[in-house]
Amino acid sequence: MNAVHPAWLRRVNDEGVVLTRDPGCGLGPEAYTIARAGGVTTVVAADEAGLLYGSFHALRLDGDQPASTHRPAAARRMMQHWDNVFVHPVMGQVERGYSGGSLFWEDGALTGDLDRVSDYARLLASTGINAVSVNNVNVHAGEARLLTDRLGEVALLASRFRQYHIRVFLSVSFAAPMTLGGLDTADPCDAQVRAWWATATRRVYDVIPDFGGYVVKADSEGQPGPFAYGRTHADGANLLAAALAPFGGEVYWRAFVYNHRQDWRDRTTDRARAAHDHFVPLDGQFAANVILQVKHGPIDFQTREPVSPVLLGMPATRLAVELQATQEYTGQQRHVCYLPPMWSSVLSTVAARVEAVVTVSNAGEDPYWTGHPLAQANLYAAGRLAWDPALDPIELLDEWIRLTFPAAAAPVLHALMDSSWSVYEQYTAPLGIGFMVRPGDHYGPDVDGYEYSPWGTYHFADRDGVGVDRTVATGTGFTGQYPEPWRSRYESLDTCPDELLLFFHHVPYTHVLHSGRTVIQHIYDTHFAGAEAVAAMVRRWAALPPAVVGVDLHDRVGRRLAEQERSSVEWRDQINTYFFRKSGIADALGRRIH
Repeated sequence: MNAVHPAWLRRVNDEGVVLTRDPGCGLGPEAYTIARAGGVTTVVAADEAGLLYGSFHALRLDGDQPASTHRPAAARRMMQHWDNVFVHPVMGQVERGYSGGSLFWEDGALTGDLDRVSDYARLLASTGINAVSVNNVNVHAGEARLLTDRLGEVALLASRFRQYHIRVFLSVSFAAPMTLGGLDTADPCDAQVRAWWATATRRVYDVIPDFGGYVVKADSEGQPGPFAYGRTHADGANLLAAALAPFGGEVYWRAFVYNHRQDWRDRTTDRARAAHDHFVPLDGQFAANVILQVKHGPIDFQTREPVSPVLLGMPATRLAVELQATQEYTGQQRHVCYLPPMWSSVLSTVAARVEAVVTVSNAGEDPYWTGHPLAQANLYAAGRLAWDPALDPIELLDEWIRLTFPAAAAPVLHALMDSSWSVYEQYTAPLGIGFMVRPGDHYGPDVDGYEYSPWGTYHFADRDGVGVDRTVATGTGFTGQYPEPWRSRYESLDTCPDELLLFFHHVPYTHVLHSGRTVIQHIYDTHFAGAEAVAAMVRRWAALPPAVVGVDLHDRVGRRLAEQERSSVEWRDQINTYFFRKSGIADALGRRIH
C-alpha cells in the first residue's frame, strides 16, 4: 500500500489495527468495513481514504465488534474558515471567530507553524471531514491575492491537508478580474472575463493539482456579484464552473442573499423569503459542478429557526447545507451550547436532498482549539454528523467525552452539555424570535438592537403582542414557500410548533401555547429557569476536582461558566423586564421583574 502519511499508519498499527486496501472489495470511495476480535481490528477499504477513516473508527471501538460497513452520506464534508490574512479593523483576523487568531495566517503572512496545521488536518480527518476552505467568504484585498501571487502559501497549506485526504478550497471575489486582472468588468458573459477565470484557474491547478474549487459569496452584504451586470446567480456561478470543470473542481455558491438595506416600516419585505425568491426560480439552470450552499435556516444561524425552504424546493440543483459551529448567536464559545441536537433535527429533514455538508469552523490558534474547551464537541460532532446524519447527537456527545476525558469526569460533562442548547434557548430569545442581541458583536441581550435597523431582523413587539406574521393569509407569505406538510403546519396557529410560534405568527401575550402556558408566562418561566440551570452548571463544575481534568482546563471552563452565569442573568432580567413593560402583565409566580 502507498501510504500518504506513514505517521498515522504507524499509530494505528501500533494499536493492533490491520489495514487492507482491496480495490476489488466492492466498497465505494471513502467507505470501509471494520471488525474487531481478540484484540485485533481489521479495516478493509477500496482506497486509501477509506483506510484512513477506518483507522480513526478503530480508535472509537470499545471491545470486540462484528464486521460493519460505513459509507459517507455526503460526498463532500467541508469545514469553512472565515479567516482574514490581515487583521480587519472591524472583524479582526477571524470573522465571528472566538478561538483566537487564524490557524493559517499570522501578521499578514502564512503561519510559521505548519505542524499545527497538520495537527488540525488530522483532527478534522478523525471526524470524517474531507475539504476545507482557508479564507473568509468576505474576500478583502489581501485575501483576494491568494488566488494569484500568494498562491504558493495556499499550496503549502494544501500539502499539509493532503496528507489526510482533505482538499483545499479558496473563497474568491467575483470582482477578481477587475481587482486582480485589470479588466474594466466582471460581467460573467464577457469573453475577456471568462478567459481571465480560465487562465487563473489553470494556474491554480498547475500548483495544486488536487485543488477543490471556489467558495463564493456574491451580491450579499456588499460583496460584488452578477447583479451589477443584469445577470443571474446561475450566470455568475456557471462562469466559475466552466473554469473549474476541466480539472474536476467545484463551485460552492452561497445562497445567503437578501436585502440588508430594508425599511423597517415595510411589513411586506421579509428577509426570510429572500433566498427562496432569488434561487428557486433558477432551479435546473446551474452547471453540474455548482453546489448551491444554503444556510440551514432562512435567517442567520439563530438559536431556533425552521429549515430553509430552499433546501426543500430545488430538486434539479446540487445542494449543500451550511451549519455554523462557531457560536456567533449561541454564546460565542463563552457559553456551553452543544449544537448537534439542532443540527440533527435539520439533517434528518434534508440529508436525502443534499450532497454536501458545510460547517463554519470554530477552531483557531487557542491552545484548546475552540476557546471554550467544551466547544470542541461541536467541532467533533459536525464532522461525524456530516458523515452519518443518522447518528444520535447525545451518543456522539458521550463518544467525544469518552475519547477526551477521564471516566470520572464523564457524568459531570454529560450533565453540563446534553441539554445546553435548550438551556441557552431558555434564557435568550423565546419561541423562535431571533436577533435580540447587541448589534455588531452579537453578544449579550439588546431586545430592540435590530428592531429599527435595515437588516430585516424584527420581532414587532408592541403593547398587544409579539412575533412576525409570515402566513399566506395575512402576512408576508413565507409559509407558502414550503411544500406540504410544512406549509399547512406552519400556517395554522393550531399546528405551528410552540418553539417556532413567533417566527411565523404575531400573537397576543395571552395566547395559550400547546404547553398550556400563555406566551408571556412562557417568557417569564423559561428565562428564570434558564438562568437557574446555568447556576446549577457552575456548581456542578466547581464540585469536580480540578485534578480530574487538569488544573488549567478546569480553570478555563470555570471562568467561561462564570461569564455564562453573569450573561444568563442579564438576559433573564432584560428580556423579562422588556416584556413586562410592553405587556403590563405580571408574572403569575410573583418573581422579581425590574
